[in-house]
Amino acid sequence: MEEQAVDTVLGKVRIRSSGTGPGMMFWPSLLMTGDMWAAAAEHFTSRGRVILVDPPGHGGSEKLTAPFTFDECARVIVDILDTLGLQRTHFIGNSWGGMIGGTFAATYPDRIGHAVLMNCTGSAADARQKLEYGFLLRLAKLLGGVRPPLTRSVLKAFLGPTTFATRPDIVAYVRDTVQAVDIRSGSWAVRSVVPARPDQRSLFAKISTPVLVVAGAEDATFPLAETAAMAEAIPGARIAVLDGVAHLAGLENPTLVNTLIEEFVFRG
Repeated sequence: MEEQAVDTVLGKVRIRSSGTGPGMMFWPSLLMTGDMWAAAAEHFTSRGRVILVDPPGHGGSEKLTAPFTFDECARVIVDILDTLGLQRTHFIGNSWGGMIGGTFAATYPDRIGHAVLMNCTGSAADARQKLEYGFLLRLAKLLGGVRPPLTRSVLKAFLGPTTFATRPDIVAYVRDTVQAVDIRSGSWAVRSVVPARPDQRSLFAKISTPVLVVAGAEDATFPLAETAAMAEAIPGARIAVLDGVAHLAGLENPTLVNTLIEEFVFRG
């Protein structure tokens, strides 16, 4: 894949792209990088211009030094499209990516094709999430990074019993990726996506593009009821619930997820 740094409203963002044709942009969860979508890139590179994003403050993108808004994240998508000379893109996002995929679809309807929004929510963070993530951030700073005690908490938030029991390679990948996070930069993203997250359900009511919302039956971060409430806020949205999958659907069961994307984007 071709790698480049794109100037955006949130600093330089690393993208990797391959293929030609309609854009297909993939944005991962908090604490993950574009590598989360490696299987999707391999599957779809013959169908369009696949674009893997290292989101602001993560991976090869410029470090964050301040909080951001979801509107700014949506603008990052536009900045990437403008740099690549693309008018529109299908958008696939997980967690943080799914949330700002909704923001992008509602705010820039002329720049998006289909949207597949996974393991995400349209609601603001509740008191429990604010308390838990605030504690994790303070602990990470005290430890000087994402160390083993904190890593275990993140793994339990991201992965479910099926993955722990049957997908040791995925558990190892998530552990290594989380421990590589720059905590100073990552903490700004966590603050912006969790405690400062807006309730977007009224905004999502303006979405006119076709949307598929994907929920993991084992997702402890955004349980099915919360993800279903997001789908209900989007006119005409479909919802798919995946058994044996928790918070990182595209990583935990890429074969199933790629099939869902294929059928929805290209055959729906």
